[in-house]
Amino acid sequence: MINGNTELIAHIGFPTHAFKAPMIYNPWFEKAGVNAVVVPMGCRDTDYAGFLRAVFSLANIRGALITMPHKVPTIDLLDEVMPTAAIAGACNAVRLGPNGQLQGEMFDGEGFVRGVRRKGFVPEGARALVVGCGGVGSAIAASLAAAGVGAIALFDARAESAQGLAQRLTDHYPLLEVSTGSNDPAGFDLVVNGTPMGMNEGDPLPVDVSRISPDTFVGEVVMKQEMTAFLKAVQARGCRFQVGSDMLFEMIPAYLEFFDLPSTTPEELRSIATLSY
Repeated sequence: MINGNTELIAHIGFPTHAFKAPMIYNPWFEKAGVNAVVVPMGCRDTDYAGFLRAVFSLANIRGALITMPHKVPTIDLLDEVMPTAAIAGACNAVRLGPNGQLQGEMFDGEGFVRGVRRKGFVPEGARALVVGCGGVGSAIAASLAAAGVGAIALFDARAESAQGLAQRLTDHYPLLEVSTGSNDPAGFDLVVNGTPMGMNEGDPLPVDVSRISPDTFVGEVVMKQEMTAFLKAVQARGCRFQVGSDMLFEMIPAYLEFFDLPSTTPEELRSIATLSY
């Protein structure tokens, strides 16, 4: 039910066809009696800076979910950058502070870590490879560092992205072993695909799957479909894995708290979600 008292959560990105959040949040709001709605808003790069400010001029805006390709540029548009977003160099949630300032935080990594823990993976002391150092990959690396991994290797097609993230991690976690420059998955306890690679059959894969040990836990971030070509390949290797949408279900309770809305559990969200692929 949408009426004159409905509050908006803008879901901003481009393109919008792969957005999953409205199919999870909105059924929950309806069940919980929360008069709010998540609305997909397709905004291109060239329009984004002005649009973000404009949408927060609405009197009934509660917050914004930020997705590709805007997570990294958002950092420079905020008045206040929260801790995880600062380390990640990216932001996926924005709200108004008490004085009308734009505050931004990053929950991708928190959702990812909650999810792998729930599946029995222990991050403390583990060796992790993160391929893709854009918004989501950087957030996952930041949260893995906070969770106590022993070493993180970073790889990105743009070497400067991996090197910049490595420096931010080292600044905040001086005892963490951080390396860059290789996407060889051999010898890692956890391998994370933080890129769109391996989304479809026939796509190049983010790593050489033949080099992944069957004992390695693999994480995916792509949500366009549940079982990507990459996940099918690691499943054939015998690896345990986490699908992209698991990260989303795990982070939504933290998002709801950030927006000062009634929270819930991943299990409850799954039971009422209307996801389609």
